[in-house]
Amino acid sequence: MAREFQRGHKAKISDLTPGTDLYVGVQIAGPGLTFDISCFGLDANEQLSDDRYFVFFNQPKSPEESIQQLGAQAGDTESFRVTLDRVPASIHKLSFTATIDGAGQMSQIGPGYLRIVAGGEEVVRYSFTGAEFTTERAVMLGDFYLKDVWRFAAVGQGFDGGLAALLKNFGGEVAEEEEPQQQAPAQTGAAPGFAPPPQAPAPSFGAPAQAPAPQAAPQQAPAPAPSFGAPPAPAPAPQPQAYPQHSAPTMAAPLAPPAPAPYGQPPQQPSYGQVPPPAPAPAPYGQQPGYGQVPGQVPGQMPGQFPGQAPGQYPPGGQQPGYGQQAPAPAAAGLTAALQPYKEAPTGARWTAQNPQLMRVDLSMGGQPVLARQGSMVLYQGKVDFSYKGAGFAGRIVGNATGQEMQLMRCTGRGQVFLAENGAHLHAIELQGDAICVSAENVLAFDESLQHEVRRIEGHGIPGGALFTMQFQGAGTVIVKTHGVPVVLPVTPTTFADSNAIVAWSAASQVIISSQVRLRRNAYPGHSGETVNLQFRGAPGNFIVVQPYEV
Repeated sequence: MAREFQRGHKAKISDLTPGTDLYVGVQIAGPGLTFDISCFGLDANEQLSDDRYFVFFNQPKSPEESIQQLGAQAGDTESFRVTLDRVPASIHKLSFTATIDGAGQMSQIGPGYLRIVAGGEEVVRYSFTGAEFTTERAVMLGDFYLKDVWRFAAVGQGFDGGLAALLKNFGGEVAEEEEPQQQAPAQTGAAPGFAPPPQAPAPSFGAPAQAPAPQAAPQQAPAPAPSFGAPPAPAPAPQPQAYPQHSAPTMAAPLAPPAPAPYGQPPQQPSYGQVPPPAPAPAPYGQQPGYGQVPGQVPGQMPGQFPGQAPGQYPPGGQQPGYGQQAPAPAAAGLTAALQPYKEAPTGARWTAQNPQLMRVDLSMGGQPVLARQGSMVLYQGKVDFSYKGAGFAGRIVGNATGQEMQLMRCTGRGQVFLAENGAHLHAIELQGDAICVSAENVLAFDESLQHEVRRIEGHGIPGGALFTMQFQGAGTVIVKTHGVPVVLPVTPTTFADSNAIVAWSAASQVIISSQVRLRRNAYPGHSGETVNLQFRGAPGNFIVVQPYEV
């Protein structure tokens, strides 16, 4: 009886079946969608170091035929034969993926599955539906991976790009092609003996009583391509198609012309493989206001709409079309129009603000773990592990004594994590070897590559433990949270800030304790209450960040 796997489930192959000659079937479909189903043979670093182990319809088998693509059969959209004991020692993982060829999203697919059959009997089935995805155009379905022994994992991780973007994610390159090669004719012969019988029902694939003699899998005519998507010889009749069977996308040969962006949406940058649309008329506004400034209402701007911004800042409403995908058409009235402003906004950056109060980090980019405030995760996608990040005995002592203790969790893996806290405004500050001082209370998350330490402010007399702050330095991003939209001011000899409203400042600034109120006046009722301020001094280029709120 087949074991039902859920996303993230893992098991040793030896616990599923004693055999090593396996059949892998994938069933995936959606209205008007066409799929490319492939297998990536990856090395110990999860990279495609040998392109001969990228098995797809233009290269249907590996050199020693340990991985073979068999085509559609027995109710499966695509199928493979995997002989684990013949896989070379340099290959540590076999990743089975499905990508959309043309326009569409994985949220449009119906119920599907990946299953493993051994000896004519189905031993594993991992089921999935389009409700598990949003704007992704590819999905990593399942992996065979070598960890002392061969194991299987149900992955179910979406990927924003198409097949070319997935190929680059695994370290491959998209080859430029003069003309595409015609796809080999679909196989019509009988299924191999190790595969399930073609006429057997989908739920169970038992071996027949008198099983026929095993037949060798029909061989495909084309030889393995020397590079990804580069055919040995041009076909007589080229056809306009999408990668990898088609010619590789270039800026002069788009896969599909972009449709007009929805009304009120700032123009988006074309994604890979698309021709930029004609330049629009100059916008009535210029660059995005500086960090923390309130955007002004300008003519033609929709209420609540953010002006166009660079990746990593507040995204405008709508989304950038994915690889090979047309830009969304103007939304019709009804539910689609109501939800359009709240859709996920993938930008291809590691840190992406989904809205002023929600930040997304893609752990697959950069490979660095992220340290975040405990309990700040609101949702995540993919294979992500969360663990406690302790400060150690000395760190706890310093944190308790200075008021700069941070309760952190460590986020690792390959996926996307969405962070937020009590509706606070979030701001991504990228450091490139420089440093910034931020109170621990105003830090939501940061890259683990950043160095952080407690720094003492010279002076005395600041109430509430504000005598200390955290200093972050190095290369990475720190997410700062504020109450409301902050303001950024340059440091001058006459710059003063309330110690309860200051959020951050450049580490090169000199901070001095300042009191504008005489001690003897504090006894009188009706004094201003502004007893202690911080004075900032420094060379041009230094700044302070102040929020419209006093903690």
